[in-house]
Amino acid sequence: MTFFGLHIPVLWQTVTLLALSNVFMTFAWYAHLKNLNDKPWWIAALLSWGIALFEYLLQVPANRIGHTELNLGQLKILQEVITLSVFVPFVIFYMGQPLKLDYLWAALCILGAVYFVFRT
Repeated sequence: MTFFGLHIPVLWQTVTLLALSNVFMTFAWYAHLKNLNDKPWWIAALLSWGIALFEYLLQVPANRIGHTELNLGQLKILQEVITLSVFVPFVIFYMGQPLKLDYLWAALCILGAVYFVFRT
């Protein structure tokens, strides 16, 4: 893909689309706990499905682009790294919950997974 005359590597196209997708996914899955807690569950589900549509509009092309150079294991671990990278700031800044040391330990475990999946 070229953007303003620059060639963007497949990995960066994939990471960017997956990161944007994860923002939508995280809001679809968890924002209703803060904003719609007093509403019936089905209202939260319908709103979440609406948000999730935008997630899929980014996630499906991201995986198709990524699969041209990455295998499924690499795509999955990449997804998990991005998910945690989006989820932790969401929990802290949007949901107002404290940063936990467990997030660091989880990140280190995923970093180990990245090493094993991407090593050649």
